[in-house]
Amino acid sequence: MRSWKASAAVFGSSAAVLVLEIIAGRLMAPYVGISLETFTGIIGTMLAGIAVGAGLGGWLADHREPRPLLGPLLVAGGALTWLSLPIVTTLGPGVGEGPVAIVVLTTAAFFGPAVVLSAISPIIAKIRLARLDETGTVVGGLSAAGTIGALAGTFLTGFVLVATLTSRAIVLGVGAILVLVGVAVWVRLGRRPDVPTVAVVLAMGFMGASSPSQCQLETSYFCVRIVDDPKLATGRTLYLDTLRHAYVDLDDPTNLGLRYVRLLADVADGLPDGPLDAVHIGGGGFSFPRYVEATRPASTNEVLEIDGDLVGLAEDELGLVRSDTLRVTVSDARLALDDRPTDSADLVVGDAFGSQSVPWHLTTAEVVTEIDRILRPGGVYAMNVIDGADSDFARAQLATLADRFAHVAVILPRGGVPGHRAVNQILLASSAPLPELAIAPADGELVEGPAVDRYIGDAEVLTDERAPADLLVFR
Repeated sequence: MRSWKASAAVFGSSAAVLVLEIIAGRLMAPYVGISLETFTGIIGTMLAGIAVGAGLGGWLADHREPRPLLGPLLVAGGALTWLSLPIVTTLGPGVGEGPVAIVVLTTAAFFGPAVVLSAISPIIAKIRLARLDETGTVVGGLSAAGTIGALAGTFLTGFVLVATLTSRAIVLGVGAILVLVGVAVWVRLGRRPDVPTVAVVLAMGFMGASSPSQCQLETSYFCVRIVDDPKLATGRTLYLDTLRHAYVDLDDPTNLGLRYVRLLADVADGLPDGPLDAVHIGGGGFSFPRYVEATRPASTNEVLEIDGDLVGLAEDELGLVRSDTLRVTVSDARLALDDRPTDSADLVVGDAFGSQSVPWHLTTAEVVTEIDRILRPGGVYAMNVIDGADSDFARAQLATLADRFAHVAVILPRGGVPGHRAVNQILLASSAPLPELAIAPADGELVEGPAVDRYIGDAEVLTDERAPADLLVFR
């Protein structure tokens, strides 16, 4: 085998493994969410597949004639890539949550193609090794080709493919390339796949192509679905990955279907009469900015939303109308906050999520300091978090707010936080005493003063150096 062909084969198989590793998170997000645990489980499982594949490939190369193995391995890798789609959609709904569920789903769907494709490199090394005096050159060159292929797969997927194609299209395309190249190699070596093999591969391709997608729209960040309200013709519910994020009444912005949005509305209603200047970290369904616009005429709302495709969907289907008084900045909120003038907001709302957790870089003392800079004296920061049981994350976030603001409080479900599930908790912070709030008993109760100090307890302040938000949240 010529050197460039060997390098190309290792380059391509390694690139395919990394494409699958990145896409795995997006395919699994509707079932297990996206968090540090998700990426940890995927990376660990795929590395295990690479290790098993390298060992298996080395063993096969020593016990079989290696050249005839290349075509079948490429075809098998492509077919297993196709099969990952129906495996995810079949097992995903019942797999559950947490690290074990993530590893189980990743193993079922992606361990197989990772093993098969990773077996190619040692087999090619065996073919290329003709003399002992060139062992270093051959092995080093193939290792370099594999690493460069992995880099190419990573950058191509993260920077190009995800922005232009759906995850299903990427998986189907990678599988097709592997199968076609594998068949070509198979035939080039003077052999042809038998009829049963062709039938199995085609069946796996059909299963992959016909597996349903859970997403109405797949953006660079979320699997998005909008579900009509069967009880109200103008009602819409927005789902991002595994979570219900917003309820929108197209005709009535004051019809707030979700408890946490009603609580945010209670906070806004408790502020002094007149227009508000509000900054919203996270847009989602844009139900709360529309509420402020409807109930506080002449208010200004600036929404910092990282997902431009989600903004477009909200305009098309959720009643969002951008204007001079309701502006949307498509950017990471941490970066966009730097551009806000000092003392320019009466209300800052934190409602950004990646799965069930607030992105860690929006939780730290450093970003809280920036929010304090933006707020006018007496302005309020209201932050939506999801936590339960011991509420380790919510308490740490409150500790972080209390480290900067003189007055903090939290709105909890009446009767306290459940011990068996996570709930929305609204954290409040201000440099001045917090306003009186009219909270419906069914929605919750305000905890402040010594009671909130007891709730915070010994929770640590989150900083840019240490903010394990994903790990603290109860699931």
